[in-house]
Amino acid sequence: MKAKEFTMNVLNGLSTGVVITLIPSALLGQLMKALSSAFPAFTSTATTITAMTNFTMCLLAAVAAFCVGTAFKFNLIQTGSLAAAATLGAGVVTPTAKGFLLSGTGDVINITVTIVIGVLVAQFIGDKLKNYTVLLVPVLVILIAGGLGMLTLPYVRQVTTFIGAVIMHLTVLQPILMGALMGLVFAVLIVSPISSVGIATAISLSGIASGSANLGIVAGSFTLAIMGASVNSLGTTLAHFIGTPKIQMANMLEKPKLFIPVMVNAAIAGAIGAIFNIKGTPMSAGFGFSGLIGPLAAWNETNQSAGAMILLIILFLVMPIVLGFLARQIFIKQTKLVSPENLLIKA
Repeated sequence: MKAKEFTMNVLNGLSTGVVITLIPSALLGQLMKALSSAFPAFTSTATTITAMTNFTMCLLAAVAAFCVGTAFKFNLIQTGSLAAAATLGAGVVTPTAKGFLLSGTGDVINITVTIVIGVLVAQFIGDKLKNYTVLLVPVLVILIAGGLGMLTLPYVRQVTTFIGAVIMHLTVLQPILMGALMGLVFAVLIVSPISSVGIATAISLSGIASGSANLGIVAGSFTLAIMGASVNSLGTTLAHFIGTPKIQMANMLEKPKLFIPVMVNAAIAGAIGAIFNIKGTPMSAGFGFSGLIGPLAAWNETNQSAGAMILLIILFLVMPIVLGFLARQIFIKQTKLVSPENLLIKA
């Protein structure tokens, strides 16, 4: 298998695992908070739903490993063993006197490292063990990949914690500049094979950095939707921001010039978000407008006044639309750098 195909299988599997396990918490968690505040009688139900989605988050490593195993067309023995190893390498399980404590999503970067090792071990073994495959593959994958994952976990955690701390520190020192940078970077990530949610979770992106990242994604989403609206159906156009702008990934990678208007608008939106102190959480960063996760997270991080609601509507809806039409005017009609046909989503 070529390195590119191997990498894409891992990234796509990890991204799918992130979507399956983190979206319910990111979407319903924020919604439950809002409903609990508005309707106190709903608090008990909201608490139960929140507990369910929080538990699902703890399964990120196992689910991501299953998705990766499926991408590599592994059999059930290989896939199950990979899931067990990834869970060990994630750091979500802590031994206690009464048993094991399961908490958190784990370190996404170390989950990736563990999965890669597990895939390599499973591929190396292949069918060499013949009749002993069922007995030895789980043992070898879990001990080698899971064991190495547990060994690398403290060091990878230090690296990811350091990256997150540097970003947060720079955001405090230069909020507008870092806001623009976060918006730009995450707008690029959302239309790339790399999971924007996975990266945000890995470095625990929060506060203004998270809010700016979401606004950058929203601006990029609306920009692509509006510039390609003349050649795409209404449903496809809406899918850019209601769903995900990742549907443009193939076009973006084939025609890199499409990144220019996306990056410009995302940087503007991210900087404006920092100016107005728009915040988010590690669980919300990377989603943008999808499922209203970005706006809901920003709402829960504000004083939740009428003025705050108007501001969020302007920043998450009005501003991206205005920026999108400006991008269409500048990059399509005036400079002709981009053609609407470049953004056609082929069925």
